[in-house]
Amino acid sequence: MSNRQSWIIPDMNGIDLELEDFADSVPLKKVPFGDIFEASRAGDVDRLRYLLESGVNVNARDQWDSVALYYACLAGHLDAARMLLESGAICSEHTFDGDRCHYAALNLKVRKLLKAFEARPPPLGPLQAALRETFLGCLANRTFLEQYDNQSAIPGNSSYEGSTSSHFPPDVIFYVQGRPIEAHRVILSARSAFFKKKFESEWKDRKEVKFSREKLSYPALYSLVHFFYSDRLEIAVDDMEDLVRICKVCKCESLQRVIEKELIYQKYAEYKALADIDNSQKRFILQGLSLPEGDRLPAALHRILQISLVNSAREQNPESGDCNMVSHLGAMQMSEFEDDLADVCVRVDKKIFRCHQVVLASRSEYFKARLSRMNDFLGGDDSLPDHALPCLEEHDLSTDAFEKMIEFMYTDGLKDVDPDQAEEMFDAASRYLLFPLKRAVADVLLPQLEMVPPAELCNWLILSDMYGVLKIREYCLDVIACNFETVAETPEFRAMLLTLPPPSGDSSLRTTAPSAPGYRVNIDQGNLLDDLREKWLEAEAAELDKRDESALLFDKRLEMLMVVAEQDKSSALCDGTHSC
Repeated sequence: MSNRQSWIIPDMNGIDLELEDFADSVPLKKVPFGDIFEASRAGDVDRLRYLLESGVNVNARDQWDSVALYYACLAGHLDAARMLLESGAICSEHTFDGDRCHYAALNLKVRKLLKAFEARPPPLGPLQAALRETFLGCLANRTFLEQYDNQSAIPGNSSYEGSTSSHFPPDVIFYVQGRPIEAHRVILSARSAFFKKKFESEWKDRKEVKFSREKLSYPALYSLVHFFYSDRLEIAVDDMEDLVRICKVCKCESLQRVIEKELIYQKYAEYKALADIDNSQKRFILQGLSLPEGDRLPAALHRILQISLVNSAREQNPESGDCNMVSHLGAMQMSEFEDDLADVCVRVDKKIFRCHQVVLASRSEYFKARLSRMNDFLGGDDSLPDHALPCLEEHDLSTDAFEKMIEFMYTDGLKDVDPDQAEEMFDAASRYLLFPLKRAVADVLLPQLEMVPPAELCNWLILSDMYGVLKIREYCLDVIACNFETVAETPEFRAMLLTLPPPSGDSSLRTTAPSAPGYRVNIDQGNLLDDLREKWLEAEAAELDKRDESALLFDKRLEMLMVVAEQDKSSALCDGTHSC
């Protein structure tokens, strides 16, 4: 039987690479302090991984106007190129960066990799993906996209795989040449000064806006609105000049500059000379990461959130009774603040937060369900003033935790988290079906856990196991396994043993069977002590043929510790009885 195996990129139309293709054409070298360009040129995937996980822009340009993917392709580093592509590097042909990478590719292996990723748009972040799903959940928007995909020349590519369950009603509809684009005011206002000014003045009370200009391009405006929601621009090359004009009117300067630069290249693209042979529609794809941070979706929504929080704080006066309750809902009178376009209020422990329905509903199925019922309830209620906001009440949640939660919902990140808030934040993430929040909290807390004494890690291990926070759970298991004898002597660890199911003594029943050193553990949670045993075996570098024997020794050590823990518990009860 041949040892030769194929590595196949999923959903890439059968384009495959052999394992030996990943042998580097140019010798690798380490650049521990290099930037993303040096790491890509050197093929240092460890440094590259660190930089990408730190948030470095994968499509950033150096002084030679080159991107990191160009250097990885030029040097033939397949692993480095693949890591960049999986992180969102642009490689589409007939774009400036894409064509440079294709032409510079050192060998056919790199070209095959680029071709495999070319038809697949890079993944979106949770915030962008959620809002894009809401945008495409609107029937008119989804209909146009499906028609656009059917006309696309890229086989096997589907831009939208969502369902109508993501539908949340728009609050404004634009008509261009009689064709609708459904949208939400707060998203457009956050991304464009033009739309913000219009919604504060002549479009303030309008549900529909009809553009009479015949030269206004529907596909170009649709692509821009789609970009506002998703931080991803997907547009036909033939519509890019129209988009530049629209960006100029909408005051999207940074996006306008990028498109204008790409247009200069497109005018001289070689495919123009092949128009008689290849008349397929060419697309240009741009990620929001290519723009300055302040012009991206999270920064735009963060500014709106800050205005809303300021307005919420300025109008707080719970004793005044400004909030008129309507059944289990309420209505809060708006004041003459800077317009934040809030359309719902959330009352948490006597404090009211001005929020936006489209953001809450897009990020949380819990809020989507509540807001849908609320809108149905208020739909036939004429007693609610036009200038009032519906109000939801949330219980068993502190105001600090809710403020952190909406910070994540609007920005996909957290600046800081008090460790004492961790349990409440994990609980809120579960209750409000906002599961990515757990990882965001873990990312902020992990640096702080490095200073925690080993005994306190037991509490974090129990907490992370209870709420399924895998990042903290794995960290605690690693530290405890590497310092097992030290941690095992602490009363906290022995007390923890009494609260956990015992490890699986029979190797056939173990949730994590002993495996070769360095084997990647399954991310699915199993028995906590089974997982600790596996971590300990890896830390001790147990020989493969003796791992079952070593595992039994570890189990016996745990049994002895449990006996000691029972004795400690009995002694504590006796001391309590005598003191009474």
